[in-house]
Amino acid sequence: MRLDKWLKNSRLIKRRTVANEACDAGRVSANGRAVKASYDVKPGDVLELKFGERITKVKVLSVQEIVGKADAAGMYEEVR
Repeated sequence: MRLDKWLKNSRLIKRRTVANEACDAGRVSANGRAVKASYDVKPGDVLELKFGERITKVKVLSVQEIVGKADAAGMYEEVR
């Protein structure tokens, strides 16, 4: 699944266009390297998102096309 779509489905970013812009601006990295919105997300990937001063680091647990709001947080776990 594309990175921008995964970010939207996991509800880390509200809209896919915003996720796409974040990737293009270099604010999203996967496994330690900057990636584009078309990056293919796989379980086990470690994603780092930069929102201003805040950095969120998550590990991908699952990749699902259709996810309910209650299950979205189960797609990843926060890493310190």
